[in-house]
Amino acid sequence: MSILEFLDYLAIAVFAATGALSASRKQLDIVGFIFLAALTGIGGGTFRDVILGQLPVFWVRNPNYMLVCLGSGILVYFTAHLLESRYKLLLWLDAIGLSAYAALGAAKGLAATGSPVVAIVTGMLTSAFGGVLRDIVAGEPSVLLRPEIYISAALAGAAVFTGASALGMSQLSCFAAAMATCLVIRGGALIFGWTFPVYRARPGRNPNDIL
Repeated sequence: MSILEFLDYLAIAVFAATGALSASRKQLDIVGFIFLAALTGIGGGTFRDVILGQLPVFWVRNPNYMLVCLGSGILVYFTAHLLESRYKLLLWLDAIGLSAYAALGAAKGLAATGSPVVAIVTGMLTSAFGGVLRDIVAGEPSVLLRPEIYISAALAGAAVFTGASALGMSQLSCFAAAMATCLVIRGGALIFGWTFPVYRARPGRNPNDIL
């Protein structure tokens, strides 16, 4: 199994587990666990393949990816009650999945187009899409709307992968550097509450002052 394939399975398994954890918070049945696990696990990769025109998408070409989602959903169904804080675990597993998919999305974008810009964008978008779908369907507060840094961590990871590839580093080194960058930034945001300055509304001007 290549590094690319291993990362693909890892990211899908981890993201699928976050979907199943969302199902546990909503107290769904086992079918709901499997559905949310599959939706979250394959959502980002499906979006990536559609953007890059790689059809049929990866899980249609290789159904083993769907079996990984099935396994994650069933495993979480029987073990979620053992966890003291499922939401905290959800956020950390999401951070790991985000890191893996930031690197993987960048790698596939770069391989498909040769464009560093496309690689960074596909890495950023595909790493976040599965989590967005999960939160929308499960009715959870979206990770995108949390105050801590999220998208920027994926952007940094994808950029590091692309830059490392341009420098001629080995594939393993590129993946390691990209995942470490994304995970450190997202992990620091979760632990220390790192944020960017937010927009502050300003009072409207008096119409008389405009004249």
